Amino acid sequence: CIGSTRSLNTKCPRVIAAIFICGIGGTFQYGFCVSVMTSPSAFIQELVNQTFVQRYGVSLKPWQVSLIWSFTVSIFCIGGLLGSLLSSSLLSKLGRKKCILLNNFLVIIAAVLMFLSQTATSFEMIMVGRFLYGINSGVNFSAHPMFLLECTPKRIRGMVGVTIATFISLGKFSGQLLGISELLATETRWPWLLGFNGFAALLQLLTLPLLPESPSVLLLDQGNRQACEQALRKLWGDKDYSGVVEEMLEEKAALQSVRSHSVMELFRNQGIRWQRLTLIVVFCALQLSGVNAVYFYSFEVFRAAGIHESQLRYAALGTGLCELCTSVTCFMIIENTGKKVLLFRGYMGMSITLVLLTITLYLQTFVSWMPYCSMVLIFIFIICFAGGPAGVSSTLPGEIFTQSFKSAAFAIASIINWLGLFILGMVFPILVENMDYFCFLIFLFFCATCGLYVKFNLPETKNLTALQIAVEFQKMHSKSEASKRDKSSEQQNNSTHGVETKF
Repeated sequence: CIGSTRSLNTKCPRVIAAIFICGIGGTFQYGFCVSVMTSPSAFIQELVNQTFVQRYGVSLKPWQVSLIWSFTVSIFCIGGLLGSLLSSSLLSKLGRKKCILLNNFLVIIAAVLMFLSQTATSFEMIMVGRFLYGINSGVNFSAHPMFLLECTPKRIRGMVGVTIATFISLGKFSGQLLGISELLATETRWPWLLGFNGFAALLQLLTLPLLPESPSVLLLDQGNRQACEQALRKLWGDKDYSGVVEEMLEEKAALQSVRSHSVMELFRNQGIRWQRLTLIVVFCALQLSGVNAVYFYSFEVFRAAGIHESQLRYAALGTGLCELCTSVTCFMIIENTGKKVLLFRGYMGMSITLVLLTITLYLQTFVSWMPYCSMVLIFIFIICFAGGPAGVSSTLPGEIFTQSFKSAAFAIASIINWLGLFILGMVFPILVENMDYFCFLIFLFFCATCGLYVKFNLPETKNLTALQIAVEFQKMHSKSEASKRDKSSEQQNNSTHGVETKF
C-alpha cells in the first residue's frame, strides 16, 4: 500500500493533479450541497416569508413556509436526475474534458444567484441555484469517475477510484464546518455559504485545461493514436506506452465498434445481464443502506447522551470527520484488500451494526448508559459505510463495463442514486413517524442482501481490464447455470428412469 502510494507520487505526478482538479469541481460539489442547507435553514425560511410580505403584504403560515423550504431542498434531486439523464449523451458527444469544463458554468451561474438572493429578496433565486447545482452534480457523477479512471494506470485504478468518495466526504465535512455560526452561518454571511460552490467550480475551470483529454476517448472514440500516446506520456511520465495502447485496441477489436450505446441498449443486451444486475443491486443498496437514517438519529442519540443542544453541530462535525478519515484509510488499503472484500465486509458490518443499534435505541430509555453505546455504534456504522460501499461503489460502472457501455452505465448508476435520494427524502419522514428506530430493520434487509449478492455474484476486479472482468463474470455464472442444467437434467433422467422401471 505504501509502495503504491509512492509509485503514484513519483511516477504519475499528473495523476495526483488530476485527482484534486477533478475532485474539487466534481463529487466535492455534491457532498457540499447535501450538507450545506442545514445550517442556514432558519435564515432561508425567514427570507421566504420576507419575500411574500414585501411583494404581496402577506405573512405566510408556518406550514406554507415549511412546504416551500422542503421544495427548495428537494429540487436539488430533480436537477440531479435531469443531469444524470443528460450525462450519457453529453459525455459521448463532447468528450470527458469539455463536458466537465462546460459543466462548471452552471455552478458559477448558480453561485451568483445564491450570492444575490438576500439582496434581491428572492427565495426563487435559491431554488434556481439549487436546481442548477443538481444538474451539475448529476453530470459530475458520471463525468468525474469516467475521466479520472481513464487517466489512471490500471495498477492504481482502485486506489484512485476511492478518491471520488473521499471528495464527497470532504464536501460534506466542508459544508458542516463552514456552516457553524463562527464562520458563515450568520444572518449576513449565509449567502456566501450557499455560493461557496462557485469558488470550487472556478478553481476547476482554471486548472482543468492543464490536463489532456482522456486517452481512451482520444484512441477509441476519436481514433487518434498519436494524441492518445501523448496524453499517456503527459499523465504517466515520458515512457513507451505502446503496450497500453495495444490493450485498448484489443478492446476495440473485440467490440468491433466503440459506438457509445444508449441506456436502453444496455438494458436490452443479454450478454451483460450480470453486470447490469450488479450495477442495480449495488447502487440501490448505496442509497437504501440507512446511512442517512443513521445521520438523522445521531442528533437524538447525542441529546440522550447529554450533549447540549448548542454543541450538537460540533458533534455532527465529528461524524463528518469520521467519514472523511475512513475514506482516506480506504484509499490506503484498497489495493491490498480488493473491492469485492471491502464491499462484502462493509455491508456485513453495517448489517450487524444496524441490529445492535436498533437494540440499544430500544433500551436507552431503560438503561442510563445505553445512549453511549448507540453513539459508538453510529461511528462504527459510518466507518463501515465509508470504508466499503462509499469508497468502492462510485467507480464500479467504469470497471465492469467496456468502453461502449460506460457512459450508459454511469448514467444508470447516477439515475438510481438520485431516485433513491429523492424517494428516501419523501418516504423517510413517514417511516420515522410510524416505525421510529425500527425503520433500521428495513435498511438491514438491503445491506444484508447486497453483501450476500457481492459475495456470490461479483468477481474481484483488481488489476483486470473490462474484458477480463467480463470473462470472470461469465466463468462465475456459467458454472452456476451449468450446475442448474445438470440438476434439471438429472431430475429428468431420474423421472424417466422411474417410468422405465415401472414399465
